[in-house]
Amino acid sequence: MTILVTGGAGYIGSHCSLTFLEAGHDIVVLDNLENSSTESLARVGALAGRSVTFEKADVRDTDRVERILRTYNCTAVIHFAGLKVMGDSLNHPLAYYDTNVAGSLSLLSAMSRSGIREIIFSSTAAVYGEPRQLPVPEAHPRQPENPYGRSKLIVEEIIRDLCQSDSSWRAGILRYFNPVGAHASGLIGENPLTPTNNLMPLLSAVAGGRAEKLKVFGNDYDTPDGTGVRDYIHVVDLVEGHLRAYEALFGLEHSDNCFAVNLGTGTGYSVLQMVKAFERASNKQIPYEIVGRRLGDVAACYADTVAAEQTLGWKARFGLEDMCADTWNWVCKNPRGYGGHKNAS
Repeated sequence: MTILVTGGAGYIGSHCSLTFLEAGHDIVVLDNLENSSTESLARVGALAGRSVTFEKADVRDTDRVERILRTYNCTAVIHFAGLKVMGDSLNHPLAYYDTNVAGSLSLLSAMSRSGIREIIFSSTAAVYGEPRQLPVPEAHPRQPENPYGRSKLIVEEIIRDLCQSDSSWRAGILRYFNPVGAHASGLIGENPLTPTNNLMPLLSAVAGGRAEKLKVFGNDYDTPDGTGVRDYIHVVDLVEGHLRAYEALFGLEHSDNCFAVNLGTGTGYSVLQMVKAFERASNKQIPYEIVGRRLGDVAACYADTVAAEQTLGWKARFGLEDMCADTWNWVCKNPRGYGGHKNAS
């Protein structure tokens, strides 16, 4: 039984690949390497004690994906491949719908043609839009406010329609909150090759001397210190949620063959709280500047985690100090990330 991991050379995908290998599963990674590196997979292989099977391909190439699925006798798919920067999606919506929606359609078509009916889909809390209640439950209205969130919601609905049309399909939809951190070894971590607005890489850049100061987007929100509050989850906890979701697929009844759960800690931290926590972890001062709000940002968003506990038997284990310490360990050991191995194959 082999699992196809799309986008498996990326930040979350590489950590997930390691977790599944360590759990005894066979995997094959598919990635086009536009924002990732095969160096991550070399390190995953070193940690797991066995090499990672890799295919350089794009999920939008349906025929190629089908050949890969058949060649390796895959039985399930974990689908990470996609674009994920909310602000960037406002400027390049067509790219997001092409990669995230058309790419997912291509993958699902290849799965259908290959007789594969089990998928774990990487979704996002951005499908909820502006929270109407906190913590945010899975039943919250889904009204995304940017093309990124809308593209993920469209794929969620496609998967639901597919499961309703054919009871042999089984799907787990996982709505991430804010993944951060790195593997405790410091061998794999977040290595964005394109500009990012994610807070942890920006904090790392300032603490590591690669940026002068952090821009804090708004301090007039209705939060305890005026800065935005988010639910940050350690990437190792996040990928453990994928393992639990994969195991849960086998226990689904045909009448309930698709589930959606939040993956978060249930605790929100403000930007300034994150600054202080990272200063403690790095023993570095992090200068910051308050600037105007970003379009599309919400005041606060953190997860209701009850469904994940009940459906998956999963709960986040790592706290904020662990997230910051593991990130700083990764940065110190890899000041240039994976060293620019962007298109190694």
